[in-house]
Amino acid sequence: MGEKERQAVGQPVPAVNATGTGTSGVFARDATGLVKNVSFFDSIALNLSNMSIGALLGVIGISGLLPMLFAGQDLAGVNLLYLCLIGFVVSVPQIVIYTVLTRRYPRAGGDYVFVSRNLGGFVGSVASFVGYTTETTAYLALIALSTVFAIGTVGLFFSSGSAFYLGLATPSGAYPGAPATPSWQFLIGILIFAILIGINIVKPKAGYRLVSVLTIVGIIALLTAIVTYFAAGPTGVQNYINGVSGNGLFTNSTAPGSTYANMVAGSHTGGVGGSTGFAWGPTIFLLPLIAAFVFPWLNAAPAVAGEIKGKSAVRWNVPISAALAFAFLISSIGAMYWAAGQAFTNAALSTPAYVYGIPVGFNFWTLAMGLSGNSALAAFIGLGWILANLGILAYGIIVISRYLLAQSFDRFLPSTISDVNPRFGSPVKAFIISLVVTVFLVGYAAYNYTTSNIGAGTNPLFGAILASMIYFMFVGAAAVVHAVKKETGITKPILALAGIGNILVFGFIAYQFLTYQSMWSINSFTFSWLVGCLVLGIVLFVGSYYYHKGRGVNINLAYKEIPPE
Repeated sequence: MGEKERQAVGQPVPAVNATGTGTSGVFARDATGLVKNVSFFDSIALNLSNMSIGALLGVIGISGLLPMLFAGQDLAGVNLLYLCLIGFVVSVPQIVIYTVLTRRYPRAGGDYVFVSRNLGGFVGSVASFVGYTTETTAYLALIALSTVFAIGTVGLFFSSGSAFYLGLATPSGAYPGAPATPSWQFLIGILIFAILIGINIVKPKAGYRLVSVLTIVGIIALLTAIVTYFAAGPTGVQNYINGVSGNGLFTNSTAPGSTYANMVAGSHTGGVGGSTGFAWGPTIFLLPLIAAFVFPWLNAAPAVAGEIKGKSAVRWNVPISAALAFAFLISSIGAMYWAAGQAFTNAALSTPAYVYGIPVGFNFWTLAMGLSGNSALAAFIGLGWILANLGILAYGIIVISRYLLAQSFDRFLPSTISDVNPRFGSPVKAFIISLVVTVFLVGYAAYNYTTSNIGAGTNPLFGAILASMIYFMFVGAAAVVHAVKKETGITKPILALAGIGNILVFGFIAYQFLTYQSMWSINSFTFSWLVGCLVLGIVLFVGSYYYHKGRGVNINLAYKEIPPE
């Protein structure tokens, strides 16, 4: 592509050195070695796994309403349906940015490439390293544990209080005397992660197909659960809850179980009882929960854009994924609210005896399993919940490796990380680095899951998501710079406004994280992790700059052109 053609589509013009030749020598290699294995459906599946709907539906109580209650916040007027709608609306700037800029920068690393090419190598590299590469390892460690909790909870549903499954299902420190077994949680979580890593190393194409399969099964299970809610209806939910509460299903040492009517009336221990309708304040208060799991996370397929087959897939995967995610999430919450009622649902999700129930905790998935009235159907819904979590891990392993590869390709990270194994066609070293870091984080979180009193501070890794909220502000800034300098026509103002919108939205969410630190698990570990990653990123860039400068290579030249495929 010539200079005029590059300018016409908004792509940077390759820099030249003193001899007038291209500067591709600043890259670790002339090609990534990756193969176009990603189909249109695979790209959609990657984004849907990234948006973690299945995981969110399993933790709205433990990570949202219950911590909100114990943080002393008023839950009256919390409306999860409106929360989903608001979360989707404020993600529109993100949808616009990734739709446009993925077409302009279709390379491994996605937003890392367009942020570093528009804001400069130092800012782009360090921001991406802290805000996505290292943050995602913390998130995947959190999901690895969530997968183990799901396995334990589903096992409990069918095993009548098995001590082994109870230990897996219960977070460490969830409540006084909680019977958690963090050693087993750690070992099983890491085993799952290591197996997925191995699949991606040996057969990269199988890694993508695995994400797609897990996504399909998770979606089918989600739709099955929705149908189950509509089939049961309000009467079915009331009969089920009254039956299981009488049998001690939702009970533990912190509070007794309670009937449906008592939960709605508010005569139970904790919870919000009778809360209906909608109030802006309490609902917006939970916006970080949606931001942590679902709508901003549209960068999975863009991160592997260089491996996507077909221009249509590159062009449409982001908006289609966002629309599907919204439809699935709003339908799930809507079905639960219709059948169980907003008052009961909110009360149950904010009551310790329900959220940490013995032998099974209350959430979207477990209620659907109970309402199914059929062991095989309940098993499929439970399996779908587990596989939805596995899909998140499977996508994350792929995407982190692409960020590591892209960053090493630019020589920000040691260039050896970008080596693609000729036998397997995969970045083995990048995968191994991801595994090692995740082992440490899963171990830490397994033994330190809660940070203070019951429910107040869900996980020491959750607060690390703050880094991504700040990073998405840099994504917005990069979109503004690109729009002003390189776009023409109607795309110019649309992209610039989207960039400004991104800065405002994620600035507000970052403010929420920092203002309500106990609610969102911002603690000493969080700050140590974030500051440590920031310092490491700065040291890596500065060290690489001077190391390569001594060998006659200016790494800043790499950020003046798009990396090769």
